[in-house]
Amino acid sequence: MGTEGIILLDVVASLEARPDLGLEKGSVGTVVEVLAPGVFEVEFLDRVGHTVALGEFEASQLLRLVYEPASPQVAEA
Repeated sequence: MGTEGIILLDVVASLEARPDLGLEKGSVGTVVEVLAPGVFEVEFLDRVGHTVALGEFEASQLLRLVYEPASPQVAEA
């Protein structure tokens, strides 16, 4: 479901609310540290770049966001 291959600096979304961190389901953050296989520290920022939350997440709690297709389709003329 997009949890495969999460690496350092990936942009991810939280698949569940984390009230302990003040985060809603779907909050978007960046992986800033790989703590162990399948365990990541994720930083969440506000619109001006200030950290609003920093927490530990398991891969199953995250969705890796993809901005480009894995293999772009070439338009045929």
